[in-house]
Amino acid sequence: MYRKGSLSRSSWLVKLLPLLLFLGACATGAIREKQLTLPVIDGATSIGQEACLECHEGMSAGVHSRLAGFEYMGGTEGCETCHGGGSLHIDSDNNDQILKFGDLLPEESAAVCAKCHSDGKLMDWTHSLHALSDVACSDCHTIHAGGKTALKQSDPGLCYSCHQEQMAKASFPSHHPINEGKMSCSDCHNPHGELNTNERTNDLCLNCHSRYQGPFVFGHAPVEDDCTICHDPHGSVANNLLVQNEPFLCLQCHEGHFHILRESNYTVPTPAAGQTATTPAQQAVADVVNVHGNEGFQTSFGTKCTTCHKVVHGSDYPSQPLSGRGLTR
Repeated sequence: MYRKGSLSRSSWLVKLLPLLLFLGACATGAIREKQLTLPVIDGATSIGQEACLECHEGMSAGVHSRLAGFEYMGGTEGCETCHGGGSLHIDSDNNDQILKFGDLLPEESAAVCAKCHSDGKLMDWTHSLHALSDVACSDCHTIHAGGKTALKQSDPGLCYSCHQEQMAKASFPSHHPINEGKMSCSDCHNPHGELNTNERTNDLCLNCHSRYQGPFVFGHAPVEDDCTICHDPHGSVANNLLVQNEPFLCLQCHEGHFHILRESNYTVPTPAAGQTATTPAQQAVADVVNVHGNEGFQTSFGTKCTTCHKVVHGSDYPSQPLSGRGLTR
């Protein structure tokens, strides 16, 4: 009887575990979402787009003005789709009786846009860093512009207007070819969400750098975990977008190589009493001479790890010989 009751309690705990994890994530802020608030004009009714164009005739050039009736999905058509009912505005000529995007809060303007723009890459807007940072749709888009996306500037200039650090990194000695026009920020980033991948960060990088995907017999843990542990995708002063030059990057995880401790001017000791010659082990150490001088081993093995470990992303071969009696010549 006790065993049956214990199993019953265990099954309830298993069922409650997802709920507890969800509540814990909400309490710690791991799940964040921008709450959108749709603005309204109390007492205003629709008057039709023709009345708007009597004063605002220059607003008919944008992509929104060319929408067909079925594209409104049964909602209010014309200018009032975004700006709200215009009856109070046209009767009193009061500019405050209409929705003006420059005066709306970011969550209010986003709520207006989300009435139509809520599918595809736009569906994650409320969880995006832009939304959580109070960036409004109108900060990047012009409602009455003629282009399809109605951006105020082209990519990457529009992104650089806020992301100054990334703009500087794009001019570092090692960088992705954004300034050269071969890439854009939107190739990797979805400005209405996160990265352009539904999987890990690595999977986004592997879309172009597929030769590093593996699997390898001898993998490299940081490579398999996150490419940005070693690489800065926006630009770096080190080669190959590395966050730091060798060997300092490698030494963040790996201790100094045993080769660095060798001395080139080692002399064979005098045979001990009763010995006629040095032992084979003593002679082997004495034979290891570096032609670069007394600090030759420090120079050779403490300068660039990839001189020997060339395939840092993973390999089907071990990093050291399987035999060698303690020496790597």
